[in-house]
Amino acid sequence: MKDFQKTAVILFQLGGPDSPAAVRPFLYNLFCDPDIINFPGAFLARKALARFIANRRAPHVAERYNLIGGRSPIIDLTLAQAAALESRLNPAIPSKVFVAMRYWHPFTEEVVERISGNSYSRAILLPLYPQFSKATTLSSLNEWHRKTSSRQRLQSTFICCFYNHPLYIKAIVENINSVYAKFASHHPEEIDLVFSAHGVPVGLIREGDPYQLQIEETVRLVMEEGKWKSPHYLCYQSKVGPARWLKPSLPETIEELARSGRRHLLVIPIAFVTDHIETLHEINIEAREEARKLGIVQFEMMPALNNNPLFIECLADLVRRSVSNELLHLPSCRNLSDQKPHRPAPRLCPYCDTDRR
Repeated sequence: MKDFQKTAVILFQLGGPDSPAAVRPFLYNLFCDPDIINFPGAFLARKALARFIANRRAPHVAERYNLIGGRSPIIDLTLAQAAALESRLNPAIPSKVFVAMRYWHPFTEEVVERISGNSYSRAILLPLYPQFSKATTLSSLNEWHRKTSSRQRLQSTFICCFYNHPLYIKAIVENINSVYAKFASHHPEEIDLVFSAHGVPVGLIREGDPYQLQIEETVRLVMEEGKWKSPHYLCYQSKVGPARWLKPSLPETIEELARSGRRHLLVIPIAFVTDHIETLHEINIEAREEARKLGIVQFEMMPALNNNPLFIECLADLVRRSVSNELLHLPSCRNLSDQKPHRPAPRLCPYCDTDRR
């Protein structure tokens, strides 16, 4: 079948260094992102500042990657997700699934080059960030527009988020249950479910970033679906720089639970759809070691969704609905905001005032 009859599905993801030598340039690309480093006059200082931060952080970050195999697994895991999704879509929806990484190969520009030589009928832009944020989803979308601005625009549809998709929620619950079974000798009330999401600066939330509202809704839906009788907590991780970020942090939460006599923790990386340095090192090595020092007896981590069949089916459902222009009617960011009027309105959500999903 010729490509002009196909749909190009573009999976946006963060990316990660594929070798020790890639750590420094990966960090430079990250901190050179105008959606990450932005302040008055930033365009004059951004590259120099990114180079300074990358040079300073690279040795420490490289040590962390060495402990998980010397490279980020996010590349292989995301390519596996793309292959699984492509298999799930074809032949009902003739498709080719591409991976566009934001800060390392395969870069967005590389994917644009690959699809430009073919006449695909449409492009579905699907960020692998379940919860929308300026620092992730919007950054990837802005990069896509920058790299396609000088080319003939391919008809494209943007899927902004899927934080409340029923299959996404079920996939998380399935993964939690696979680890929850390790606590079989303990009463549910003795087990603490610690949901850990990647943090963002509080300033982003004040600007109208819907990320925190969507994270909280994902946790609520997961707990509702899972029906566990264990207490649960939401915290944030991966803080960088002096700015104030969302709290409480993962280390603070573990310390508080240990101080109150809790001894059995199941940490759930709620905003990560693949395992990478934030799960494999920050949680499974750093947080685990700190928990042990604080007296935690059992520390378990839920694996990221990776190739969970329910998650792949979730992605396939999003693509199918996008192709057929069928909307999935789920509570919008405006609904979430109305329930929490003390929070900033989620103005950065592209569909804040519509029912579109």
